[in-house]
Amino acid sequence: MQDGTAGAMRLRFWGVRGSLPSPGAGTQIFGGNTCCVELCCGPHLLMLDAGTGARGLGDALVAGGGPVSVDLLLSHSHLDHIAGLPFFAPIYQNGTRLRIWGGHLGRGGLEAALDRSWSAPLMPDLRRMFRAELRFEEFRQGSVLQVQPGLRVTTAALRHPGGCTGYRVEWQDKVVAYATDTEHKPGDLDPNVLHLARDADVLVYDASYEEAEFASHLGWGHSTWQHAVRLAEVAGVRRLVLFHHEPGRDDMALAKIEQQAAARRPGTLAAREGMMIEL
Repeated sequence: MQDGTAGAMRLRFWGVRGSLPSPGAGTQIFGGNTCCVELCCGPHLLMLDAGTGARGLGDALVAGGGPVSVDLLLSHSHLDHIAGLPFFAPIYQNGTRLRIWGGHLGRGGLEAALDRSWSAPLMPDLRRMFRAELRFEEFRQGSVLQVQPGLRVTTAALRHPGGCTGYRVEWQDKVVAYATDTEHKPGDLDPNVLHLARDADVLVYDASYEEAEFASHLGWGHSTWQHAVRLAEVAGVRRLVLFHHEPGRDDMALAKIEQQAAARRPGTLAAREGMMIEL
């Protein structure tokens, strides 16, 4: 949560899975919730996606007391990245300010898509129950956003069905890059992802597959941990975090991937729920 320290930048992972939640005995270490990352930049609170992990973040914010101001940077609006919003407790509190940013749907598309997910027949009519002040901020991919004073966010289009946006967040002299739901071309480094990741302190990257699985998933819009390592090396990333874990991958398999990736690039981590990184 926000600590008010002007120079502090901190990541906390609340959901690390892709595609759908995967609770169970085999996922207790790395977690089974879908994508949601808390990013504190001094006094400013960002959310990177709002999958089912957003429920835990919202509960923690409410327990911290007082209304909150949050900027939600959505990569895209597939269900595994927005399913937690109706269960994000601060959205039902007076005084909450929630700005939702998106660049993948075109003008008017972001609010319409989210409204559809909050409405019959998919859900009850939830929007009338929300008490937060909601704002929708749409942008062209490739734009640089001034989300808060001194907080610079660079955006780029990613390779994913239906479109997706990656983010580079710069605060003071620290950089966090977030590129999930992106598919690489074999033998190619995506210039958009390289642009986001260049010299980043932390790169959070889609590592759904292993290289042996990749050929059978072409067109699905995801990448591999091996490619993540290559990309991080070329981009000069200080810390690589593997993310968007395949839902059928249990803790033992993820621990093995983390070990293999760290052997190739020391310091590499596989994201797990509750993990914190301070910069």
